[in-house]
Amino acid sequence: QVQLAESGGGLVQAGGSLRLSCAASGRTSSNYPMGWFRQAPRKEREFVAAITWSDGNTHYADSVKGRFTISRDNAKNTVYLQMNSLKPEDTAVYYCAAHNAGGDRSNPYNYGYWGQGTQVTVSS
Repeated sequence: QVQLAESGGGLVQAGGSLRLSCAASGRTSSNYPMGWFRQAPRKEREFVAAITWSDGNTHYADSVKGRFTISRDNAKNTVYLQMNSLKPEDTAVYYCAAHNAGGDRSNPYNYGYWGQGTQVTVSS
């Protein structure tokens, strides 16, 4: 079993920055690549970024490339999402998840463990 807990969301003006954290715990939490997703009202859950614990290999959605950075601290079992140059369209609930099913890391159905989510609101 893997437990995930996000933090760091909030309200920010367009152009601002936020850093989200995801603390992972559980016996196998370090075995799975980690991802960030987001879901805006009336929209499907959308892939944001993913990272592997072992070598830090990263993957980003086109919509956030150059603005968001995913990173990890293996000693703290924590994954971060640094979000810069935020836009109103980035407003959503952000979730971290553990990729335990293999396959495409941008597909939310390949993630079996999810945090509770943290709200990010970007005002114009």
